[in-house]
Amino acid sequence: MVTGEDQRPTLGRGKRFAVATPHTAATEAAFAAFRAGGNSVDAAVAASAVLAVVYPHMCGIGGDLFALVHHGGTTVAVNGSGASAAALEPESIRREYGAMPTHGPHSVSVPGTVAAWGELVARYGRLSLAAAVEPAIRLAQDGAPVAASVARSIVKNRERLAQDPSISRMMLPDGNALAEGKPLVQPALASTLSAVASGGPGVIYGGEVGKHLVAGLASQGSRLTISDLRKHVTELTKPLATHYRDFDVLVPPPNSQGFVLLEILGCVERGRLTPDHLGADAAVLARVFMLAAKDRDLFLADPRYSRVPIDDLLSSRHSLELLRHAEQPVGVDKPLRQASGDTVGIVAAEEQGPWVAINHSLYDAFGSGILEPSTGIICHNRGSYFSLTASEPNVLVGGKRPAHTLMPVMVMKDGKPVVASATMGGSAHSQIHAELLLAVLDRGLGPGDAVSLPRWLVGGMQRNGGSAIVAENRVPGDVIERLAGASFEVQTLADFDEQVGHAQMAVRGADGWLSAASDPRADGSAAAG
Repeated sequence: MVTGEDQRPTLGRGKRFAVATPHTAATEAAFAAFRAGGNSVDAAVAASAVLAVVYPHMCGIGGDLFALVHHGGTTVAVNGSGASAAALEPESIRREYGAMPTHGPHSVSVPGTVAAWGELVARYGRLSLAAAVEPAIRLAQDGAPVAASVARSIVKNRERLAQDPSISRMMLPDGNALAEGKPLVQPALASTLSAVASGGPGVIYGGEVGKHLVAGLASQGSRLTISDLRKHVTELTKPLATHYRDFDVLVPPPNSQGFVLLEILGCVERGRLTPDHLGADAAVLARVFMLAAKDRDLFLADPRYSRVPIDDLLSSRHSLELLRHAEQPVGVDKPLRQASGDTVGIVAAEEQGPWVAINHSLYDAFGSGILEPSTGIICHNRGSYFSLTASEPNVLVGGKRPAHTLMPVMVMKDGKPVVASATMGGSAHSQIHAELLLAVLDRGLGPGDAVSLPRWLVGGMQRNGGSAIVAENRVPGDVIERLAGASFEVQTLADFDEQVGHAQMAVRGADGWLSAASDPRADGSAAAG
C-alpha cells in the first residue's frame, strides 16, 4: 500500500509558525487561518474540520478528539471523547451478540469532536468557530477530490460500506467505488457544518441536528438519546508527564493510552537501551512495546469508573520488571489481519502563541459504517472498544467512556514546547511516537527524517495484536533478522505503508526556527511562515 508517487515528507520551516496535516486541503485551511489573524489553535481546528470532510474514512464530526494545548506557560489535555448510551446494557448486548459489536448501531458512542472544537476555539483561539469551519463547509458543498487513501479504503471496505444505504450511495455510486480524483460532494454534511457555524456546538448536543442524528440512529437500533448528547462535556485536565533525558514528555491521561509511551521511554532510559528502533536493541524494544501494550489492555479504562494505577505503571520498579520480561522469548502469533485506517494527526506551533497537537478519529475505517442521511454524519465505532467481561476495567457501562487509543504528544524543555507529535495508528500510537521521539530527542534527526524512517510495529495497529510484527520492506535486513531471531513473526509490507501509521511533527530547533513535517504515507503537507 504505497501512498502516492512522491515518497518524501513535505516540510515547512519558519520563524512565526509551522503546521502539518495528512491532507493538503487541511494544511491550506490552517495556513489561511494564520493569515487571517488566527493562532495555532484556530489553524488546527480549521484543519480538523476540513479533514472531517476530505478524510471521511479516518475522521469526522461523528467521532472523538483529543488534544494537548500549550498556552500561556501551561499545557492542558483536552479530552473530547464521548460516553456510551446510558441505556446500553452489557447483558442485553451479550445475549444478542456474544461480544461487543465491532460495527453497527451499538458501537456508536457520543461523538465529542464538535464540542471539543468549540472549547478549543473559545478558550485558546483568536477567531470564531464559524471562521474555523468555513473552509470545510465549502469543500463539503462544492466537493473535494477523493484522496488516494480514501479511494483505497473504499475499495478495501466495499462489502461493509454496501450494507448501509446512505454511505453506499456516497462511496459506491452506481455500485462502483468512488475513485481517486473524483469529487466527493456532501450537501447534508455542509448543512450540518453551517448549523454549527451559526449556532455553535449546541446544535448537536441537544439541538436540532442532534435530534435528527439520534432519530436516524434509533431507526437502526441505537439506544443513544438526545439526553446522552446533552450530558456530554469536554474535559480539560492536567497531562501525564515523565522526565526523559533533558526533556519532559506530556500525554493525555486515561481514558487515553498515553501512559504506554511513558512506560516505553522509562524502559529505554533505565535499561540504557540503544535509542533506535533500527538499532542493536530492536528486539528488546519490540518486547518492551509488546509488554507495555499488555498493560494498556489490562488496565486502561474511564478513570471515573476504574482506577488506572498510573504511579505504579510509571515507577522505576515497573520499568525494571518490564525489562526483565523483555529478556524472555515470545510466542509466535497467527498472522495479523490487514489494518484499517482510523485517525488523523494535526500539529501546529507558533513562536509567540500556542502549540497544539490533535488526534481526531472515527476509530475503524468509516467508523461504525453508518452515515445518518439527514445530517451527513458518519458515526464512529469507538464503543466497540468496550469489553463485555464484568471483571475487566473497560467493561461496558451505560454512560461510560471507552478506553481510547488517541494520544497526541508534546515535549517540553526548560518550560517551552520543543516537539508536538500526532499520528494515525490505532493501538500502535505509543510505538510510533516512541520511534519518532527516539529519532528526534536522542539522535537529533529533524522531523522530516523522523517521520520518513522505515517503521515496524509489534501487533500492528490492531487491538490485542499480540507479538506478530508488521515491517515496511525498507526496514534493514539485519533488523528483520534480529526480530525474527527473537521469535517474532515478521510480516513485510510495502515501502511506505499506511499500515504502520502516518505521523505529523512540529519541532523547535536550537536556532529558534520552527519546522513541521508531514508523513509521506498520507496525502498531506506542511507549511510555515
